[in-house]
Amino acid sequence: MSASLDIESIGMVTAVGLDAPSSCAAMRARLDGFQETQFIGAKAAALIGAPVPLPRNWIGAKRLAHMAAGAISEAINLAPRQSRQMPVLLCLAEDDRAGRPYGDGSALLRKIVEIVQIEPHDGSRIITHGRPAGHVALDHARKLLNSGQASSVVIAGVDSYLTSGAIAHYLDRERLLTGDNPNGFMPGEAAAAVVCTKPKTGGFRVSGVGLAKERAEIYNPEDRALRGGGMTEAYRAALDEAGIEMRFLGYRIADLVGEQYWFKQSTLASLRLLRGRHEFQDIWSPAESIGNIGAAVVPLMLGMAFEAARKGYAAGNPVLIEASNDAGACGAAVVLARAA
Repeated sequence: MSASLDIESIGMVTAVGLDAPSSCAAMRARLDGFQETQFIGAKAAALIGAPVPLPRNWIGAKRLAHMAAGAISEAINLAPRQSRQMPVLLCLAEDDRAGRPYGDGSALLRKIVEIVQIEPHDGSRIITHGRPAGHVALDHARKLLNSGQASSVVIAGVDSYLTSGAIAHYLDRERLLTGDNPNGFMPGEAAAAVVCTKPKTGGFRVSGVGLAKERAEIYNPEDRALRGGGMTEAYRAALDEAGIEMRFLGYRIADLVGEQYWFKQSTLASLRLLRGRHEFQDIWSPAESIGNIGAAVVPLMLGMAFEAARKGYAAGNPVLIEASNDAGACGAAVVLARAA
């Protein structure tokens, strides 16, 4: 099956902006949304995180619903062919992740659709794979488009690590960045959305998608050594589908949330596939500005690449977008800006 689909428009709600243009401008300028939170970290010090500055102090599922609705509304309103009849593929945290700020994901999707005021669609679904959920959503979106079930699809992600349950869980496991732990991540929250359509002349095209499983996940019980096999396989599948070699990539965007494991995984995948003479390939990560945003990260990275290509400051063309989760799920996508 061809992986090709086009991204027509984007939307974001982040700690550095309540829409896509301001969020992307802030990340490009290396601004961040980090601040002291109400949570207590090591030595009774306030924990640093990246909360979204919403106009109302919503909490829990209501907060996430309004964040996601804001991103989806922006993306739909900016689409050339606006429609209120399209499936929504909602990327969420893993079902077993500690501290999720909502219960039933299907109920959250219904609430979001109600706020945005789009008609329910049989193709809508929730995808609960955490950070790489967006890659799974891309794979599902192309099936919906190729089958004719929809002429456009919204891929949205929303997540938050800024809950008491999540903070307690990750502090206990020494996973958060604190004064006593440099090998950790900063908890964040965000929502992002992209509107996808069938390929057309020109545009911003997803030309390859790869999904794989890493056997040496971050806390694998067998204590296997990380060799980057899962991400390498995901890279290879996406590159093969796009019909290019890794040396021809312009740059990469990755969910490098802060822990050394993720940097090592990305580096190993690159080393195993990069062959021959090539130009410098930069690597961007939204975590530098907004921390770990979980399942929102792939739609957001697609939006970063889309805006960079549109405004002419991309670090090259095409771009590879990668993400993975604690259970070892790995995803990669090759995205190409095409001239009209």
